[in-house]
Amino acid sequence: MTNSDERNLPSVLIAGGAGYIGGHTAKALHQAGFLPVVLDNLCTGDPTAKRFGPFFRGSLTDSALIAHIVETHQPVAAMLFAGHAYVGESTQNPRRYFRNNVADTIRFLDSLMDCGLKNVVFSSSCSVYGNPRVLPLREESETIPLSPYGETKLFLERVLKWYGNAYGLRSVSLRYFNAAGADPDGELGEKHDPETHLIPLVIQSALTGTPLQIFGNDYDTPDGTAIRDFTHVSDLADGHLEALRYLLDGGQSSIVNLGTGSGNSVLQVIQAVESYTGLQVPAEYRPRREGDAAVLVADTSRAQAVLGWSPKHSSLGTIVQTACDWANKSRELPGSDSITNRSSSLVEPASS
Repeated sequence: MTNSDERNLPSVLIAGGAGYIGGHTAKALHQAGFLPVVLDNLCTGDPTAKRFGPFFRGSLTDSALIAHIVETHQPVAAMLFAGHAYVGESTQNPRRYFRNNVADTIRFLDSLMDCGLKNVVFSSSCSVYGNPRVLPLREESETIPLSPYGETKLFLERVLKWYGNAYGLRSVSLRYFNAAGADPDGELGEKHDPETHLIPLVIQSALTGTPLQIFGNDYDTPDGTAIRDFTHVSDLADGHLEALRYLLDGGQSSIVNLGTGSGNSVLQVIQAVESYTGLQVPAEYRPRREGDAAVLVADTSRAQAVLGWSPKHSSLGTIVQTACDWANKSRELPGSDSITNRSSSLVEPASS
C-alpha cells in the first residue's frame, strides 16, 4: 500500500497496538479498510506486530506526540489496549497498576479530547465482576473486583462514563473474557514475558515436560478446577471492529461483554492440548491464587443485539489448534517443531 493509498483510509489510533489483542485488532482494521496507527512503548509489546500501519514508539502521557499523531493522521477514533495486565502482579504491586492503568490512561484521554477526538473503544475485562453469584455474567451484574487490576478496569469504565456526561466523549468498554488462540494465518500469536495465559503454558508443558502449575483443584466445579470463557483473539479483534463501526454510526456509549457464553475448565484445556498434540501435559496442583474466581462465563446477548457480534473461531478445538500452530511456527519454545496434530478431529468444548 502506498502513502497516497493510506491517506485515503480512515485511520484509528491504537494505544497498545503492538500487544497480543491490539496486534490482532490492528490486522482486523487493516483488512476492513481502516489505517491502524499504533502507539506503543514496547515494554511488553511485540515489535513484529506493528506491521499493519504507521507506528509511533512512545508513552500514553506524551501529549505532544499524541497531538502530532492526531494532526498527522486525523483518526476517527482511538482504541485503548495499553496497560499492565497481570492479576497476580497487581496484588503485589498495586501502585504500579494504578499509576499506569489509571493515572496515565486519564492523561491519554485528556490528550485525545484536547485534540477533539471523542470516540474511544476501551479494552476492559471480565475481572471487574469478581466472584459472581449468578451466571452467566450480564453487563448489569454486580461488579466487585478481586484484584487491583480489575479495579483499574472498572475505574476507567467509570471515568469514561463521566467524561461522556461532561464532555461528550462516546465510548464502548469491551469486557472480554479469556483471550486465547492465535491468528489463523499464522502472522500473530502470544508472546508474553513472562507468559501467564493458560493455553500457551499448557503447550509449553507438553513440549518441555515441565509440570504445569494448576492453581486450585477444590473449586465448586465439576472437576474442581477453574472454568473460564475462552474467546479466540481474532473474535475479540472483530468485536473491536464492530464497536468502532457502532460508534461511527452514532451509537451511544455502552459496556459490552465479549465471550462465548460457555466455559471450559483447566483440565478440559489440558485434555484438548493432549488430544491435538499427542503429548502428555505433566501437572502439579498448587493452592488457589488470590484474585481468581471459580467460574467466569459471559452472557453475550448485548454484543449480539448492540454490535451484531458473535464469535466465529472460539471452539476450544480451533483455539488449541491455532495456539499450537503458532507455537510450532514461532520456534520460540524448546521442541516446538514436534507439535503435530495426532488426533483425527479437534476436541470441541464441553458446556459448563
